[in-house]
Amino acid sequence: MNRYQDIIGKVNYGIFLAIVALLPFPQILLRYMCVLWIIAWLLEGRWLSKPMSLRENKIAIPFILFGLWYIWKIVSGLWASDYDAWAWQMERYIAFGMIIPVGIWGVNKHYDWRMMAKVLIVSCICAIPIYLVCFAIIFHHHELINFMQNKDEWDFSFTTFLPFFSSNISYIKHRLFLCSVELLGAVMAIYTMRNRWWLLLPSLAIMLSSIWLTGSRQSVLSCVALGICMLILSLPRRDQLRYSVGVLLFGAALGYCLLIFHPRMKDVKLTDFTEMRHVSYNHDVRFNIWGCALQQPSDYIRHGLGAGQSTRYMVEQYKKQNFDYYVYRHYHCHNQYLEETMEIGIFGMLLFVIAWLSIPFCAKGRGRHTAILFVILFMLNMFTDCMFGRFCGIALWAAGLMIIFLQSHAQRNEQTARDTQTH
Repeated sequence: MNRYQDIIGKVNYGIFLAIVALLPFPQILLRYMCVLWIIAWLLEGRWLSKPMSLRENKIAIPFILFGLWYIWKIVSGLWASDYDAWAWQMERYIAFGMIIPVGIWGVNKHYDWRMMAKVLIVSCICAIPIYLVCFAIIFHHHELINFMQNKDEWDFSFTTFLPFFSSNISYIKHRLFLCSVELLGAVMAIYTMRNRWWLLLPSLAIMLSSIWLTGSRQSVLSCVALGICMLILSLPRRDQLRYSVGVLLFGAALGYCLLIFHPRMKDVKLTDFTEMRHVSYNHDVRFNIWGCALQQPSDYIRHGLGAGQSTRYMVEQYKKQNFDYYVYRHYHCHNQYLEETMEIGIFGMLLFVIAWLSIPFCAKGRGRHTAILFVILFMLNMFTDCMFGRFCGIALWAAGLMIIFLQSHAQRNEQTARDTQTH
């Protein structure tokens, strides 16, 4: 029996490593891998044992809060007008239901967060040249030639090529999510390879240059925020407040300089935020989408429209504003908080936010540091995109939460061992 459990435990861990390795790549395999993972976890039989108390296992609290949010999503199907859309979203969100028991009952001894982090680093670094090669193969003989032929002269300058690059790379891989995975890989690299900075420099250079080239404004913001946060977390504890304020001011000034020189940041105006509800063809696409969603918030503010109903509602709003292209593309909200409010109401959205904020409060030691970086990364990117609109976003959430879970338990075990030696 013990041998059987050990074999299943190794398979269980191996499948989860495969999920982490597949994160930056197309999501078609991720669903099957997640289902295989939970089957292996169930076969191992850990759920038959008694779970630890919340006092011993505080990191289980975020899992429980996400579980409550997931249950509210399921219940919202009672008032959903399109049952097929509700069922489709529940199928895509199945990872939320699968990982909740894992957070409560735990995983086996084979799980190593350092190995997961290294696998994520390698896959992130490998993903960048692979996508760039795909980009060159697919677009070089068609769009690039047409693009350059329409120019008066062959100009391969940075400012000429950037708009073409940023507008077309999305067809290969959504640039915001790819940059998010790259940033998380960089963070994991810093925490696992502190004595090998010379290995980090080329990988960080590739990641940051790809963020700049793809033109994702939110990823530029994320990069600045994570850089500031990592500096603060690495400061000595003595006089930490004074140093933190200094680093924040320096980082804010540096970030401002970086942002104002980024080509796509020049398109953003403060009036776009104040006049968001006055949609027009001259506005940025995301501002138009948010403006359409905010035309009649009373339609969904109380209990929402039901899970999976937001895109259908948005299409109706696009029709009222005569945005035919938006109707054709079936644009979603491009804001996770707005989508949660539309689908499960303001209280469901608040539960969603509380679940996120609980992660760093319930983590311990190095797990808390990773949790702060992970939450900042996700919560910033959720302002401009629905990170859970793709299964790879959900898998990234699961992998990040599992790494934090393992780091916190390692800290608790080390503390228990020290207490035992003391007594």
